[in-house]
Amino acid sequence: MTTSDLITADLVDLELAAADKNAAVRELAGRLVSAGRVTDLELFLKDVAAREEQMATGLEGGIGIPHCRSAAVTAPTLAFGRSTDGIDFGAPDGPAKLIFLIAAPDGADSAHLKVLAALARRLVRAEFKQTLLDAADPAAVAAYIGEEVY
Repeated sequence: MTTSDLITADLVDLELAAADKNAAVRELAGRLVSAGRVTDLELFLKDVAAREEQMATGLEGGIGIPHCRSAAVTAPTLAFGRSTDGIDFGAPDGPAKLIFLIAAPDGADSAHLKVLAALARRLVRAEFKQTLLDAADPAAVAAYIGEEVY
């Protein structure tokens, strides 16, 4: 996998319309289906929901990182959405404005965890979050996240 494979401009939504986490995940997952990264939307959504039930995926600082391994995923993928109003992913300090949907194929434990760990390291940096909050171009966002995370 290369950086450009993980996230592409079509997997970036800078104006998520969703009002709750299920709608946000569905919006981002729709992009994964359109990109050929997910073969069965409903199975994938079920797998994400099952993971969310284990533990909330909201992090302090306005971050949501829903993620799962699923038989519906064809390649390790990261989709990104930005919400103006914020979406509740269960973080103690409130809603998430930056949402990262990590999709990994069944059996791809290391790829999934590598992306999750790399994201977590970047998200403690204020400039990483601010760059994503200020960004206006999906292609630039995809390139930036790709460089930073992979």
